[in-house]
Amino acid sequence: MTFPQLNVHRHERGTRALVTLAGEIDLATAPQVRKALAECLSDGIRSIDVDLTAVTFCDASGLNAFLLASRFATEAGRTLRLHHPPQSMARVIEITGSGFLLHSFPAAGGRPCGIPVVMGGAP
Repeated sequence: MTFPQLNVHRHERGTRALVTLAGEIDLATAPQVRKALAECLSDGIRSIDVDLTAVTFCDASGLNAFLLASRFATEAGRTLRLHHPPQSMARVIEITGSGFLLHSFPAAGGRPCGIPVVMGGAP
């Protein structure tokens, strides 16, 4: 039996952070995501960008981790944006009405429509 693995890397510059995730986000690994994003907020990071390029799977517990972090960021006047989700994850985000998490909304045909979304006001 193999266990899901998720690698989390945080790179910061001033009050901005890039959190890069690689692997699977599910019930077993979603706590890592929640912890990484909560640490950004508690460390005074004002703008969190999450790179999902190397994410191979994300279930509802992963989406919930992003929604919770987005709520906390918004309440604190900070921003959280997801970038480059895999197609399946982008579809789930769209279906659930969670498109506000994305840096830009996917348009028909999978092309970004270029609408930047910033949670909690200007960075």
